Amino acid sequence: MSAPSMEAPQRVAGTVDEAPAQRPFSPFERFGLSGRLLDVANWLSVALAVYVLITAVNVIGTGFGIATGDQAESLFAFATNPIIGLMIGISATALTQSSSTTTSVTVGLVAGGLPLGVAIPIILGANIGTTLTNTLVSLGMVREQESFRRGFAAATVHDFFNLIAVVIFLPLEMMFSLLERLSTFFAGLAMGTDGGPVAYVLEAVGSTIKAGTKPLANLIEDSLSFIPGSWHGVAMIAVAIVLILLVINFIGKLLKVLLVGRAKQVLHAAIGRGPIAGIGSGAAVTVMVQSSSTSTALIVPLAGSGAFTLKQLYPFTLGANIGTTITALIAAFAFDGPAGQVALTAALAHLLFNVLATLIIFCTPWLRDLPPRGATWLADLAAEKKVWAFAWVLGVFVVIPLALIGLSIIF
Repeated sequence: MSAPSMEAPQRVAGTVDEAPAQRPFSPFERFGLSGRLLDVANWLSVALAVYVLITAVNVIGTGFGIATGDQAESLFAFATNPIIGLMIGISATALTQSSSTTTSVTVGLVAGGLPLGVAIPIILGANIGTTLTNTLVSLGMVREQESFRRGFAAATVHDFFNLIAVVIFLPLEMMFSLLERLSTFFAGLAMGTDGGPVAYVLEAVGSTIKAGTKPLANLIEDSLSFIPGSWHGVAMIAVAIVLILLVINFIGKLLKVLLVGRAKQVLHAAIGRGPIAGIGSGAAVTVMVQSSSTSTALIVPLAGSGAFTLKQLYPFTLGANIGTTITALIAAFAFDGPAGQVALTAALAHLLFNVLATLIIFCTPWLRDLPPRGATWLADLAAEKKVWAFAWVLGVFVVIPLALIGLSIIF
């Protein structure tokens, strides 16, 4: 099918997305800032927020070490079953509505001693949990049957792709530790003793960032030092997780103000021009807005309005999967030395999972067609009986993960 003219989708998207009530609003506008001064304040705040994010990840690593000592593996014994780790990742991400939060916290825990064998399934689960947001966005169209059918299909194609990716890679990880081996190899090249100039540069960057974040990290640690024993570490982790949630939300809001207009231009320019352009635009837009939930939610109204087809929007969601890994990679620079290498390993596992899943599924004809077929089938059911949509959301993202986690703890 040929790409639609660019005038039509822009006109439709404009009526949906550019209403005054939908305009992204910077908190600094309340202080009377505008124009270039407002942009400067926004960008400086983004930089400061990234600094706090990296510091918070560092605090998680330190706090986890204090809380567990050398008992990290036994403490997470209930999660050594990869299926349970996967469910934890889904639940945590569905709860926080941010895979960036889940993966950043996981990177910090790995640096503090969490085994990679536990961490990687959690990261895979985060990939599934992050698809909840755009699925919820599609439910806003539930009153208009055809719009809902198209929008729900565009949202759940992301669900089906990530579910299929996990079905492929989780068994490979359980049998061969594929992602752990690959990410360990590449992290060794990047930061190991034989990594050459690249390792030297990355180690220097990591050391510089850690030195820069050390004063704030020490301040957080010292301010909680009155709490005795391992509870000191638990408190550090709790404070750091709250900081990460707040900071990622804050960064997302500011980047929407600064870049969503440009991100929409990238989206409109690339979608419909082939799978490579779609994947590239999905990755670029997600890096720009620092949220795969936001970038994939942008395409749901486009699908619902009929501006673009599911086939045209499908590659964009794959690119969003790849783009969202940037946050974990940034978080890995909270550490240097051996801790930095293992943190980078966890972040690279997230990147490799999404890249390899895209290559294997999208480049295999019979696999490539499964997510859109599954999404279309489910959307047809949900358009006729809305209960199927709510059953999907509650079952995949809430009931099944929490039930499996609960059973693993009980038994």
